[in-house]
Amino acid sequence: MARPFKQQRDPQATPRRPKTDFKKLDVDENTTPEPTQRLHKLMALAGLGSRRDMEEMIASGRVTINGETAKVGAGVTQYDVVRVDSRPLKLNFEPELPQVLIYHKPEGEIVSQDDPEGRASVFDKLPRIKQGKWIAIGRLDINTSGLLIFTNSGELANRFMHPRYEVEREYAVRIFGELTEGQMLTLTQGIELEDGPASFDSISPQGGEGANHWYQVIIREGRNREVRRLFEAFQLPVSRLMRVRFGPVNLPPRVKRGTMLKLEQKQVVDLLEWAGLEVPRTPMKQLTQREKDKATSVFVPKVRKQRNSVLDRDPSNRKPRDSNARENSRPAGRMDAGSQDVDKKTGLNKPIARKPANRRVRQTSDLTAPAMQKKSDRNRGRG
Repeated sequence: MARPFKQQRDPQATPRRPKTDFKKLDVDENTTPEPTQRLHKLMALAGLGSRRDMEEMIASGRVTINGETAKVGAGVTQYDVVRVDSRPLKLNFEPELPQVLIYHKPEGEIVSQDDPEGRASVFDKLPRIKQGKWIAIGRLDINTSGLLIFTNSGELANRFMHPRYEVEREYAVRIFGELTEGQMLTLTQGIELEDGPASFDSISPQGGEGANHWYQVIIREGRNREVRRLFEAFQLPVSRLMRVRFGPVNLPPRVKRGTMLKLEQKQVVDLLEWAGLEVPRTPMKQLTQREKDKATSVFVPKVRKQRNSVLDRDPSNRKPRDSNARENSRPAGRMDAGSQDVDKKTGLNKPIARKPANRRVRQTSDLTAPAMQKKSDRNRGRG
């Protein structure tokens, strides 16, 4: 029996439902509104950079709040959706205890993540971090060694580096030559450089051998090659420069060149109190004895492998495949066809038994007409 067609309903005959009258709920005046926090502050707490960097990122239009372009100084709540370059960003309204690393930087490494020359970078050795990114507190040029601090807190990094805080930086300097009393007095009073006046807070001789002399200097600025340029003003080149202290953080003697140390939680709390930043209210993480030993031990960072994307993408730069690579990769006991092996009992060479090639079996359809005739005559004679 054929299935009857389904009757189509007439939309005009169907009675419309009455429109629901939605009314806006009255807001209780006694309810405490959700507190808002500055967007650039929360982004800095997330480890994306300093507050100044976050303000520049917001001004460039890369950040949106609930689908609308954010403005500098905007406030957000925990219910707002924030995106950076169309990617959702998780913001922590309750600050967490940041991480701080101490690294004894050797000469020959740059403090930069992008280098067209492909030189060794300190960021290649940093351990991976789950939240945010590592921020280098202060820079050291490629020929300068010593204390380098990394953190995932943009606010803490800003407290160290912003010029208005004038955080002390202490260096051990070795020069080729010797300063006079008048020259040391001039260096503390100030010298006019290309980018403005500069001076040391203090300078003290530390002895030396031969033509090389060591000095201990303290400066409150972080201009490019400022320490070297101050000595070069008196035609005294710097042969060795090492930072030994940055603010309240000293370079521990047990942290040798090229090694790293992670600060303990209590040390990080002391650092936040020195910086005048809010200490998280959440209780500290309880560590096992193994975790405590690992946290307080100096370690040598492992260099992560960096792929050269330009060479990998260009097929012309790849090495040609060697035709003999397959033969060279064979086990030592295997030999080519026709070669011989030595019999252990007789000591004579014996041919290696090779598996015959998989050949095609001759079919009757392959035979020609004369061959078929001969085959039929041969079968008759046998009969």
